[in-house]
Amino acid sequence: MPGPTTEESDAAPAAAHGFTSVVFADATAPRDGVVRSELGLEYDLLVVSAADAQGDDPLFQDGTAAFDSGDPGEQAAALEAHAGTVLAYVGDRYTVTSAGEGCAPRQAGEVRIEQREGVPYAFLTLDHTCAASDGAHEITSTLFGDDEGYVTGTTTVVTYALDATSGSAALDAAQPSFSTEQSGWERFAEFFTLGAEHLLLGLDHVLFLLAVIVGSRRLREIVLTATAFTVAHSITFVLAATGLVHVSGAVVEPVIALSIAVVAGWHLWRIRDRGQHAGELAPGTGRLGLDRSGWVRVGVVLVFGLVHGLGFAGALGIDEPWSWTLLWSLLVFNVGIEAVQLAIIAVVFPVLALLRRRVPGVATWVTGTVAAGVAVMGLVWFVQRLWGG
Repeated sequence: MPGPTTEESDAAPAAAHGFTSVVFADATAPRDGVVRSELGLEYDLLVVSAADAQGDDPLFQDGTAAFDSGDPGEQAAALEAHAGTVLAYVGDRYTVTSAGEGCAPRQAGEVRIEQREGVPYAFLTLDHTCAASDGAHEITSTLFGDDEGYVTGTTTVVTYALDATSGSAALDAAQPSFSTEQSGWERFAEFFTLGAEHLLLGLDHVLFLLAVIVGSRRLREIVLTATAFTVAHSITFVLAATGLVHVSGAVVEPVIALSIAVVAGWHLWRIRDRGQHAGELAPGTGRLGLDRSGWVRVGVVLVFGLVHGLGFAGALGIDEPWSWTLLWSLLVFNVGIEAVQLAIIAVVFPVLALLRRRVPGVATWVTGTVAAGVAVMGLVWFVQRLWGG
């Protein structure tokens, strides 16, 4: 049967989720020769990708209707009715080998549907039977590849307990495979890079940081504000990613957008009140060289940082009980975020500080223009996310 047409694919709900996707997998070896993996995949992406790859137009029709209904039972039933198509797609793109030999996949149990950050995910359990059970295992994921045309930059986060070892790995187009022989430093590099890329590619977080930078008047202020943001988002990031705290993405995402507008608007308000002197501290500075306005701003950024941490966790796609292995991966991911954050501050803030010292009028115009643009973008996102949620 023909797959979804171009017109049908363009209208598919998968296109509405942005440009990236996260697949998460938990791989274990419950018995000799069998590797069991539980995969969490965005439901609408799975429907359109599997239907397109296998030429199964009825899956596209049934799956899209179930997505539109919002009924988890209907969504699971649509996938079960086309189990062969789903297994053919997933089994071809999520593979397990042992001692260099491929392991045969089969579906174990029924599909279940769960909501994650307001998005339905299909949880599919696969058993890979391996002829060779005494060698290192290698897992490869090319699910939802860029060439499919629905999303770009898909990452598969794998948590595993295989071959008397455990850990986590982040697989993407640049490095789609990992082996249980992989060293700890290799896993460190993967999650560090994943964190760095998330901040760089997450425009909302970059704009929030930019709003913090342009509104900071002294090096001490940017250090204290950035530290408050780091501490706050690190706390909620770990709590949310380990499943100890859960807040719906329908709440988190609009608040993140609003935080961008508020922090940028703060600087615009200061320019309105003090004009060219907006970059100066008020008389009678308090502790650590900050005036009252500076300390209030640090507190506001700290509060918003708590919300941004929930956003980081939602993007990573991990939601598991606490474990040392998981904590290690989360901390490394967070280190990658902080490295990029510090790099941006190190590049942008000295330029603004120099402008304020040499040409205060130009500095006021530049920071005001940047703050205005960031504030407008934040408000636009806030309305879009509120309306979309």
